[in-house]
Amino acid sequence: MSNALALDLMRSAIQMSLLVAAPMLVAALLVGLVVGVLQAVTQIQEQTLTFIPKLLVMTFVLVLLMPWFLSRLVSYMAGIFNSLPNLAV
Repeated sequence: MSNALALDLMRSAIQMSLLVAAPMLVAALLVGLVVGVLQAVTQIQEQTLTFIPKLLVMTFVLVLLMPWFLSRLVSYMAGIFNSLPNLAV
């Protein structure tokens, strides 16, 4: 396996992980922003207040997008497994 091929595999793995993680991270960011604004408006400075809404929203996004996540990951791994015979040892 050449260095270029190894770098390409690493790059595609990182891109796939970012693509799969991005919806949950964006949802957590938006919930944190909304709760932060509400905390600033109401002057409630509880540090643990954002944890439960973030957890619930991230769970909801995970359940909602699980078929998409799985289809992306399965197609990625199928591409990797299909390219294995073509790799030079």
